[in-house]
Amino acid sequence: MINIDGSMGGGQILRTALGLSAYTKKPFSIINIRAGRKEPGLKEQHLQAVNAMAKLCNADVSGNELHSKEVIFTPREIAKKELNIKISTAGSVGLVLQALMMPAIKENLNVTIEGGADFGKFAPPTLHIKHVLIPLLEKMNCSANINIKRYGFYPKGGSCAEFFSNKSKLMPLNILETGDIISIEGVSVASSSLKNARVAERQANAAKQILFKKFAAIPNIKTIYDNSICTGSGIQLWIKTKNSFIGANALGELGKKSEVVGEEAANELIFEYENGCVDQHTADQLIPYMALANNSKILTSKITEHTKTNIEIVKKFLDVDFEIKGQIISNSILIRQL
Repeated sequence: MINIDGSMGGGQILRTALGLSAYTKKPFSIINIRAGRKEPGLKEQHLQAVNAMAKLCNADVSGNELHSKEVIFTPREIAKKELNIKISTAGSVGLVLQALMMPAIKENLNVTIEGGADFGKFAPPTLHIKHVLIPLLEKMNCSANINIKRYGFYPKGGSCAEFFSNKSKLMPLNILETGDIISIEGVSVASSSLKNARVAERQANAAKQILFKKFAAIPNIKTIYDNSICTGSGIQLWIKTKNSFIGANALGELGKKSEVVGEEAANELIFEYENGCVDQHTADQLIPYMALANNSKILTSKITEHTKTNIEIVKKFLDVDFEIKGQIISNSILIRQL
């Protein structure tokens, strides 16, 4: 049994533990889940991640209830290849996917998520996983895709998304140089209720102006209006280079001008591009895959606490060591002395 103290971070600890537990078939217990958060314990998206992983590998699990601060998870073989997950709140779709995508490497999975939000504070948009994380994983020989059928926003959620994966053997990821820019792209999304106010176009145009001024190239930013069950908006941007994909995003909020949303995302994208080859948020998401592939190396814009915490959790499940030099993260198999 691997014992984890969840007070060292937030929900990322639980998601990484779930994903690697299902992958390695190693059981774990976690206490003090999200102890430092305003509302500690399991929230809806964390609970659904636990329940989905339990179904995936027919696990014995205790503590799988809202606000629980302790979970014990004992996995078996991955047997269920199709999952239907329901999120009854505006919990993050992206955060649920984070856990499921790790064991998805080993199997051909078909997952449908109904409910939840595709944009939210402190969570990766579903579009970021689709257009930044998955393309980077494809460089590691991982095959996956996401189809967003309906977008969900706070406070009601209501997303509908499908995730597909094909069994694959991961290859190392080495990105220390960005290489030439191939394209600058994005998706600006808003609920249909905001169409008259041209929110999606205003977000996109504000981002385009800043990015054109910086790169002297017109970004291809699509605008989408969706029949969401509640009002909301967001924008996801990414730069595709010869060697990498770099992403940034921003969330629309009540009282926040659409132009500000676009400007925030564009300025963040420029920062990430100028300071690394992999953006800081994707870097921490890549840690488990780097460990599974071994001998990977990336240059990120910033070493975050999320990244450091994720490394510590990964090391509990896998015989691997990580080294951080400046903004370069590398890993190798840990050779134990007999």
